[in-house]
Amino acid sequence: MNAAWHWSTWNEHPYLTTDLLADWPHGFFTNQSWPLTPETLTPGLAVTQQVYRAKQVHGNCVLSPKDFPPKLSTTAPEAEVPRPEADAVMTTAAGQAVWVCTADCTPALIADQHTGQAVAVHAGWRGTALNIVPIAIQKLQAQGSELADLRVALGPAIGGEVYQVTTPVAAQVGRSLLPDAAATDGEVVAHLSEGEDASILPDPTPGRARLDVRRVLARQLDQLGLVTEQVAIAPHCTYREPERFFSYRRSKEKKVQWSGIVSR
Repeated sequence: MNAAWHWSTWNEHPYLTTDLLADWPHGFFTNQSWPLTPETLTPGLAVTQQVYRAKQVHGNCVLSPKDFPPKLSTTAPEAEVPRPEADAVMTTAAGQAVWVCTADCTPALIADQHTGQAVAVHAGWRGTALNIVPIAIQKLQAQGSELADLRVALGPAIGGEVYQVTTPVAAQVGRSLLPDAAATDGEVVAHLSEGEDASILPDPTPGRARLDVRRVLARQLDQLGLVTEQVAIAPHCTYREPERFFSYRRSKEKKVQWSGIVSR
């Protein structure tokens, strides 16, 4: 999880990249690219006409290009463009760009260094509780990926130190890591609050906890068998960096930043 991160700029639009995904055109864009869409941003990463993004619904559905209409209109108003519902989009061939949007949730870009394929994942607390990242990896495995070949970058998201949730929400997410589904909320929270890499942090308000979704995702990946060198976590918090990122928790604005990757 110590891969280097870098800022790049395309047409005055800054975006974050990581050495872990250096073999794939990719970028975690900022609030400065609002209200541009992936169709506009993709040329900043690579030359391709195949851009895929879904209507995100905080679930665990993973789609591939075959699940999209043959041709989405590029002239209709954004609100009228029909998009299938999902929170992850995977590639199946070279030159396909897949994107997700976030405004506190975790954008995860997953790539296979052998096949060149990739997945873009929107992982909020609900999707994380529903194991969307492990499910996306299973989809890659179903089309030939090996765990040892995968690289996972978890982009800018709200940090655990400032993400206050109810104890039941923290426990619901935490249960994705525990084999004992019968554990009480308090037992789950207590277990995941232990150690230096605790994914649930204490909160002074009764009935509340601080949840670090990216640490939960990192532990899910560890349980799948990925090693530290296969995972990179961006050193940026959307809540605490208003100059760079939208945060719905901070401002309640319904605005997003986009994260995308192009298969090779």
